[in-house]
Amino acid sequence: MSKVNRSSLARSFGYAFQGIGTCIREERNIKIHLTFTGLVIFLGVFLKISPLEWCICLTLFGLVLALELVNTAVEAVVDLVTEERKPLAKKAKDTAAGAVLIAAICAAAAGLVIFLPKGLRWIGVLH
Repeated sequence: MSKVNRSSLARSFGYAFQGIGTCIREERNIKIHLTFTGLVIFLGVFLKISPLEWCICLTLFGLVLALELVNTAVEAVVDLVTEERKPLAKKAKDTAAGAVLIAAICAAAAGLVIFLPKGLRWIGVLH
């Protein structure tokens, strides 16, 4: 790989990390998702989830956080294009937000399947 390509690749990663950082600093919802991600990581370590369960959790973390970034990008582009209330602008924003919501609900449901039995065993309700 040439020096130019490596420099370009490094710049691309830099821009991506800038985007993630901006989203974390400026968007409330990604902070909520990151808080739940931290909680799940803590519970995963504490309750000793299996490698397969970790893979499921990591995949869902990635899905929800990536969709939140895409949702933020869609909202920014729509706001850039128009300040007026337009049905298509609303549709784009609401649909992107809906994608995040579906992923978050599915992640929460998977979390219950993984963690509820382990938590109940830990408190002594299940054997």
